[in-house]
Amino acid sequence: MRLCTALTERLGVALPILGAPMAGVAHGTLARAVTEGGGLGMIGVGSADRAELIAQEATVASAGGRLPFGIGLMAWALDERPELLDEAVAARPSLVSVSFGSPGPYVEVLHAAGILVASQVQDRAGAVAAAEAGVDIVVAQGTDAGGHTGTVGTLPLLQIVLDAVDVPVVAAGGIATARGLAGVLAAGAAGAWVGTCLLACPETASSARARAKVLASGETDTILTRVFDIAQGIGWPEQFAGRALRNRFTDTWHGREAALAADAGARRQLAEARDAGDFDTAYIYAGHGVGLVRQSLPAAKVVRDLGEGAVSLLAERLDALLGDEPRPR
Repeated sequence: MRLCTALTERLGVALPILGAPMAGVAHGTLARAVTEGGGLGMIGVGSADRAELIAQEATVASAGGRLPFGIGLMAWALDERPELLDEAVAARPSLVSVSFGSPGPYVEVLHAAGILVASQVQDRAGAVAAAEAGVDIVVAQGTDAGGHTGTVGTLPLLQIVLDAVDVPVVAAGGIATARGLAGVLAAGAAGAWVGTCLLACPETASSARARAKVLASGETDTILTRVFDIAQGIGWPEQFAGRALRNRFTDTWHGREAALAADAGARRQLAEARDAGDFDTAYIYAGHGVGLVRQSLPAAKVVRDLGEGAVSLLAERLDALLGDEPRPR
């Protein structure tokens, strides 16, 4: 089964679904599974990841060069670690996303290597700047999304970005079922960028304990916060807080960021919790769609169900809305 959009045509995939490049979660195994399901899987690269990780996980994602895949990079980290871009180009992905900062300095290098470029944006100005920088795909990332994001909801942001740019727009944030995919496609998006709905899949690089925590969480159990970045000393720009599952650490420190930055004991507590897999303290980044994740399913099945379900819903709703009127061509 295929769904034809500008995204599927440009990437040569069957379904307009991109697996979000979640650092520490979306490695080669998950990316490969998403691609095998009909979408395009992406590898997430964290600011402190070894550059060698890219080649290692790209080999897995591509099944030894047989499958397409993408890589997600952060502009603010590339400014300090240009070797990450070099490794990404050498891995020969179909798509590289450069987000959370200006993609401009990197577009020409990626295009020269025959690689498409995407960029996640969180407001109108960011969308216009990304399009002017020459990216091929703009990702409208709403605050519904898990991980680092902005403050505008996905639905209003999608409408704003669709009106603001002429390049294909992909929606991100809160899209966790076929209804969500059908909704953004009907609104004019070229596809969906999904992460939270994959968090319980066995192909993630997360632990079984983390996946169980995701399954036990609801849509009101997240918080947009900077406390985990502050406690780890990670240099995320202040405008990008991270949406994560609430826990004892966020209950204690959210709103007390200055005190946290000065508290070595709290920072040590978080590091120890991460090592121990104690998610009452350690973080799991997840979006509002976590309340829709109720089973641990293979990622390829999640992707196929999104696509097949969206086709059925769109056809059913179109028939119902048009009644006896002929369908538009």
